[in-house]
Formats: sequence, C-alpha cells, structure tokens
Amino acid sequence: MALSQVVGRLIGVRQHLVDPGGGGAPRVPHPVPAVVVGGGIAGMSAAVVLAERGVPVTVLEAAPALGGRLGAWPEALPDGTQMNEHGFHAFFRQYYNWRSILRRIDPALGFLKPIPGYPVLSAEWPTEEFGRLPPAPPANLLTLLLRSPSLRLADLRRMDRDAALPLLTYDPDRTYAEFDDTTADALLASLKLPDRARAMLFEVFSHSFFNHEAEMSAAEMIAQFHFYLLGNPEGLAFDCPDEDYATAVWQPLARHVEKHGGRIVTGTAATGLHRDAAGWRVETTDGAYDARHVVLALDPPALAALVAASPALVEVAPELVARMPAFGRPGPPYAVARYWCDGDVDPGRAVFSGVSRQTTLDSVTLYHRLENEPRRWAERTGGSVVELHAYACAAGVPAAELAELMWAELGTLWPEATRLRVRELRARVEARAPAFTPGSHAWRPGVRTEADGLYLAGDGIRTEFPSALMERSAATGIIAANHILRAEGGAAEPVRSIRPRGLLTRRT
Repeated sequence: MALSQVVGRLIGVRQHLVDPGGGGAPRVPHPVPAVVVGGGIAGMSAAVVLAERGVPVTVLEAAPALGGRLGAWPEALPDGTQMNEHGFHAFFRQYYNWRSILRRIDPALGFLKPIPGYPVLSAEWPTEEFGRLPPAPPANLLTLLLRSPSLRLADLRRMDRDAALPLLTYDPDRTYAEFDDTTADALLASLKLPDRARAMLFEVFSHSFFNHEAEMSAAEMIAQFHFYLLGNPEGLAFDCPDEDYATAVWQPLARHVEKHGGRIVTGTAATGLHRDAAGWRVETTDGAYDARHVVLALDPPALAALVAASPALVEVAPELVARMPAFGRPGPPYAVARYWCDGDVDPGRAVFSGVSRQTTLDSVTLYHRLENEPRRWAERTGGSVVELHAYACAAGVPAAELAELMWAELGTLWPEATRLRVRELRARVEARAPAFTPGSHAWRPGVRTEADGLYLAGDGIRTEFPSALMERSAATGIIAANHILRAEGGAAEPVRSIRPRGLLTRRT
C-alpha cells in the first residue's frame, strides 16, 4: 500500500459500506418473477444479483445487443469485420460496485489493464498530466498543485480561498442545499483562477460528465470532484478492457445470468406498463411479460417515453409521472467517431488523452494500443485505429460534420495526424446522457418509486452517497435488486462507496 493511501486511511479516505447486504436467505424462499427493462450496466447489474439469489429475472433490451452506452457491435470494413463501440469508458478503481459485478465473470479482473498517464492536451498551453499522482488525498491534490504548470504559487495567493472551500467540504445534504441552484460556470468564475488553470484543471473535468459547465449544477461538479479526486483512496488511476466490450463484458455477463436461471431478450422494446392486483405487465414489441417486480434501467429519454406511454402510472406513481418531463430532457448531444487510418501517430502519444478548449474535441483514444483486435488490425495493415469524442457538442450538427471538425482539431494538437489518410470512418451523434442542470437534484428520482414493485436504475438516478457514470449505474441497479430481495426474503448484496464527506467537512 502506498504511503499516501496509509495517510488517507488514517483520515478516513477509504472504502465505505453503504449497505451491508445479508439479512435474508441466500436464495429467495418463494421465487417471484422480475423484469428488468434495459440491458446496460444498470439493468445487467440488477439482473446478476437477482438471478444469483434465485429470482426468475427477464432482461428486455430494445437494441440488438446488450450494453447501452457501453455497447459494442461489428462493423463491416473492406478488409474484414471490426468491432466498434459506443465510446471510450474509463474503469476507475473506486468503481467498487461495478467491479464487484465484473468479478462474477473474472474474479481477478485480469481483462482490465492499467492505462498509464492521463494527459490533458491544449493548443494554447503545455500538457497537464493528471496521471501518476499519489493515489490518495490529500497527497494527490498537493502533488497536482505543486507540479501543475497551470497553477503557480502566485495564482494560489490570488485565488478566492473561501470560494474554493466547498470543493474540500462536500456534504451530501449541505452541498446540494447551498450550490445546486448555482451553475458550475459561476462557481469556477468565483475561484478567480487564471484562465489557463480553469481550462486545464476544471473545465475538462466538468465536460467528462456530458454537460456544459454553464448548464451544470455546481453541486454536482463539487460532488464529482470529491468522487474522483478528493474522497477516494484510489486516485485518478483507471483501467480498460483489452477486448471490446461485447467480448470482455456483455457476453460473459449474459452467460452468467443465464447460468443462474435468468433470461435475456434483445431486440425487444418495452412499450407500456400495466398494473393489476397480481403485479405488473410489461408490454413489448413482441408480446407481454408478467412480473411481481419491475426495474426500469433506461436512459432518461427512453424512461420518460415509457412512463408517458403507461397511463396506469398516473394513479400508482403520480410523483414519478410528474418528474419525467424534466428528467427526460437529456444533456447536450455527444459525438463519437472512429477512424481506421493508413499510418500511426507518434509512438509517445498516450493511449487516452483529454482535450481542453477545442471547439468540438474532448478526448482522443488510440484503440490499436488498447484492445487486441484493433492492435492486430494495425499490425497487419501498418495503420492505426483512433477514436475521437465530443462530450457536449452543438445540437443539430450531423455526425459526419462533427467527425471532420474533430479530426481537424486533432491535427492542431498532434501535427502528424494531418499526414494520415483515413481509410474508414464510423461516426454518430446521440443525446442520451442525463442532464445535471441547476436545481435538478431536488426532483431527480431515486431508485424506489411510490409504486409497489417498481424501481429505477441508471446513471441519472439519485443516490444518497457519492457516485457517477458507470458506478452510479451499477450501484442503482444493485440497490433496485436489493429492494426486491428484501421484499421477498432474500439476502441483499453489499453496496460500497467512497468517503461520504469531504476532507474538511465537519460533522453536525
């Protein structure tokens, strides 16, 4: 264990138990059927736990394959089929609940490989390195400040330290009460940082949550700053699969669920929910499924559309129905483009890089240095596989145009990219990520609804402990499963998180 982790543990920076689990039979005494709508991280996390405890669970996924925003699918190229993915995801080491689910398919998590470094690129300023920090706070924060080319001692003296204090005093109640109505942009402006420090240290961070800082809650940014940097003993280190997500994650998890008696149905969209004395009926494009319990593990627009198409919910879940119009409005569009090129970028380029202050481009991933199949393709052809991502881009711009803009912006950062010929391009633009707008925390739905046997899960669903992105999806899926298990006499799954409050937060 690193020295910073030892110090961190002494001041409470450690893994915390949110729900100890247990409390019932290893398997439910009287199995009752459950339906999970949505086969992404949230839905499959719920299904894994339910199936293991003997609940006859059916997963309904509208897409042809599992995964949601962690999905992967084959692309036919002129020289053979290659897997494509929805976009790069970092498997951070404080994703305790998601990693617990993944250990069902690989107890040692051997398919996850460490990604060295975490550079942030800029056309205006020197690269900022977020990787290779001590793993635990406060050592990681102090090291970042001492070595950062973007923030000098004189800048720290001029900084508004009172305005910065909320970043160190996260509290799950007070932070949202005081800052949820404020924008992240206003909070960053109040720090009085140099423009360079703001761009390189903070704006890249807020964009990673698929929201513009001018439209994102300051409380949510404080919470995520705590979750990723100041409240966990693992630091900003992360890993990634060495195979595509379908091969590494979804196919093994599907086999695991089916081995425990669960059923997975893809290519089937839920079209409505009905309630009677026996429980729920989920209408779909290919029939109906009856269940005592239902978990809706959908992205915000799909969840809002399903609720709107289910008039029965007006009586049994009026609060859920009332919240959906606002919740169903996603964050800004995001674009993902993958390029198969006839040459490679410089060998010293990082596998993953964040990008600051480009109009469109937010990150660069070199897939031929990350996953085995693109690596073999690059070795065979002498080429490279590059993925570019815009986390929050302008609405109404076609995917092909965004891909062209991102490639041009990459050329300003890595001049050698301008010499590459793009052999194949696959680009898309979507708007499915949750919005964390100012004031949204008060009406954001939680896992449990007021309707008996109906639960929600996903990365836009509210939790009472720090979480985000893939980890929030997995955690809410497990919590939804736990509600079902406890209702039916089964033992629940433990739920873990990071330090629940900031380093300088005083308990009241």
